[in-house]
Amino acid sequence: MSTTQHTTGIPTGTWVLDPVHSSIGFAVRYSGIGTFRGTFEDFDAKLVDGRLEGVAKVASVKVDDENLAGHLQSPDFFDAEQYAELRFVSKSIERDGERASIEGDLTLRGVTKPVEITGSATGPLENAYGQQRLGFDLETSVNRQDYGITWNMELPGGGQALADDVLITATIALVQES
Repeated sequence: MSTTQHTTGIPTGTWVLDPVHSSIGFAVRYSGIGTFRGTFEDFDAKLVDGRLEGVAKVASVKVDDENLAGHLQSPDFFDAEQYAELRFVSKSIERDGERASIEGDLTLRGVTKPVEITGSATGPLENAYGQQRLGFDLETSVNRQDYGITWNMELPGGGQALADDVLITATIALVQES
């Protein structure tokens, strides 16, 4: 596996997460008619000399139903007791104006797979307090079965309760360390 980092159009230095203006979430089709969404409340990200790394604590998953949140913690889904974190580490970041494409490795339930995350990049820009800021709005789609998340249920009229494709979204605001 190559550890060479390739970066185009991304500033150097160390950039740390602004958690107030950032979010990590996921969405999956359920019952063939709707979209089930969740977020992670405890996460971190850092960009150091063109290498983006992020981690989310599985125990911090938030959904609108407490019972579903508990089920997501179980071995049927994230298995929070055995796999406490989701992790992403970039291998390359390409930027063309506001368009961004990031290739890297996503680790979920102890399984690491390559993914491409795409979206937009903004900045660096100076904010009202003299800080340099950089932002990313990103998404990728993964097959949950590739990561060992296989739970499903047959619907009475046919089909499965959950789709296999899961959309992962990240809005990341970063501040340059001085």
